[in-house]
Amino acid sequence: MENFLIAFNVILAVLLVIVILLQRSEGGALGLGVSQDSFTSTRSVGTFLTKFTAIVATFFIATSIALVVISRDEIREVQSVLEKEEKKDSNVPQIPESSK
Repeated sequence: MENFLIAFNVILAVLLVIVILLQRSEGGALGLGVSQDSFTSTRSVGTFLTKFTAIVATFFIATSIALVVISRDEIREVQSVLEKEEKKDSNVPQIPESSK
């Protein structure tokens, strides 16, 4: 399940970048070059891309939160790295404290 969410999250991230780059900026950098003579107007294409960007961004945020929730369940077993090391290496000799 976690691998599926990670793959879906990466696909959504790439799709989000592409959709954002396709949108017409104020300077018209990578925007769609729709002329006035075409069937679809620039306004309707912009509205579609804006709504599609919002939908993709919502799914991206939802999958990111789901991944955090799933990973937190795995982390709760051990609270800190030091506790994890103490459990693993209990037979290692201790370093004596120095007296001053």
